[in-house]
Amino acid sequence: MHINTVAGRIGKKAGYLTQRLTVGTLLLASLSTAALAGEPAYYPVQELLVTGETVIGEPIKYPTTGAPKITVAVVTVDPNSPAGLHRHPVPLVAYILEGELTVDYGEKGIKTFRQGDAVVEAMNLPHRGMNLSGGVVKLLAVYIGAEGSANATMEK
Repeated sequence: MHINTVAGRIGKKAGYLTQRLTVGTLLLASLSTAALAGEPAYYPVQELLVTGETVIGEPIKYPTTGAPKITVAVVTVDPNSPAGLHRHPVPLVAYILEGELTVDYGEKGIKTFRQGDAVVEAMNLPHRGMNLSGGVVKLLAVYIGAEGSANATMEK
């Protein structure tokens, strides 16, 4: 038998084996992917807010000085009690747990947030929140701050 004939037969067998291995690998991969797809997710997720801007359209900017510091708080606003005029030098994500909060953004208008609303609060524009209702307002506030940065500063 000629050497080229032997080499040709070996090449065909190798090609056949490679093809079978590829098909087998793809089949195994699809079965394992199907098994994973049938499993429940890590945890169910309901996104409340996804944005890169504050409620008035400012781009969100994170503090660049100090070690990162996140503060999570429940803020309670009594009926008919306005907050002082203030700003947030750090991003603030708020989720209204209970009631209705009205916020005056001056030239950007007045907005009302109700139970279940999520918002990234204005940062560079002075604003004032007001509870104009007869009931209490509670909101979950998450400040994305840094050591040495205030979560809010009062306007003079």
